[in-house]
Amino acid sequence: MKSLTAILVAALSVLATAPLCAEAPFLEKIDLFTVGDDPAYQLYHIPGIVVTAKGTVLAWCEARRDGSDWDDIRILLRRSTDDGKTWSQPRSIVDVPGPKRKNAFALRLKHTDPNTVTYNNPVLIADDDGTVHMLFCLEYERAFYQRSIDDGQTWSPPVEITAAFAGFRPAYDWKVLATGPNHGIQLRNGRLVVPVWLSTGEGGNAHRPSVTATLYSDDHGTTWAAGDIAVPNTAEWINPNETVAVELEDGSVMLNVRSESVTHRRIVTVSPDGATGWSRPRFDQALLEPICMAGLVRYRHAGRSLLLFSNPHNLEGGREGSPEPGKSRARKNLHLKASSDEGRTWAIDKPLEPGPAMYSDLAVMPAGTILCFYGNGTKPGFAGEKLTVARFNLAWLEQP
Repeated sequence: MKSLTAILVAALSVLATAPLCAEAPFLEKIDLFTVGDDPAYQLYHIPGIVVTAKGTVLAWCEARRDGSDWDDIRILLRRSTDDGKTWSQPRSIVDVPGPKRKNAFALRLKHTDPNTVTYNNPVLIADDDGTVHMLFCLEYERAFYQRSIDDGQTWSPPVEITAAFAGFRPAYDWKVLATGPNHGIQLRNGRLVVPVWLSTGEGGNAHRPSVTATLYSDDHGTTWAAGDIAVPNTAEWINPNETVAVELEDGSVMLNVRSESVTHRRIVTVSPDGATGWSRPRFDQALLEPICMAGLVRYRHAGRSLLLFSNPHNLEGGREGSPEPGKSRARKNLHLKASSDEGRTWAIDKPLEPGPAMYSDLAVMPAGTILCFYGNGTKPGFAGEKLTVARFNLAWLEQP
């Protein structure tokens, strides 16, 4: 009979040479902003999320006093240093000193309060050098830049960069501007790229008609320049606006664009440098478009390289084929999709939130945990009653 010691040695030898078990699938959800938490705000909207070079998670949103796009709005931020498990208290991170005026096109709308201050469309970019870059707008009329070198704890004074948008005027005489929203990206060559949309302000909510383009910086945010118009407003591509970007493996940049086109599919276009030479826009037939912001991010971990996408996978709840404001599809049934061929096909399509679900953004932790920050609630609507972070791994996403 073998001794107990010999049996233990043999067992340990087998364990040492056996392959490691695959990571168990997991999914958990944490509410970060809920209507009622702070009586000053009746709505939380426009969620965004990034992971810094040091691994800190930054999640932000627009906190609105009443609810409209032209409302009294502040930008709130929460931080997590443990992979999104626990979070700091919300903190306002944007303040432009000096006098402010309401956009003249907003004043044409009913019920616009000229005394409110609208900070809108915040965009953050996590730089490889540890800097966090931030762009935001004031009254959909002026754009600003600020940065943090301590993972979002403090921010530099805002610097106005509205002059950079003058580069779009030869192609499009905008009166309303907006960055992002969601996160921007840094290319492997260091270039910072931020999707933007522009409007002449004459249509619905003073946001239509619209076109989409990018703003870029080649000096780590010190100066910014306008790229080419990426998707114009045409009979085929109606009011392209809120846009997400990702760098492809060949170094080119793909934009994934919301629009009000009757095809009700996401629009895709590609540029060799993220600013110029955009390809002819095409509709991605796999990505439904209920006219809602989406999330897009690169997943690169443990030898895998995928594109991840999130948005409400739904075409129910509106008048068929209508691009008119107020006639869009219902925002519900948030799905996650994954592509292993740079967005040509989306082999994985998995529901995350079957009920009302709205805007979303995506980020990936260094250890491979995926974060989806999204609006949701119990009632149909454009923003939902809360903003939630879902934490999950690739094993859960790929699980049937």
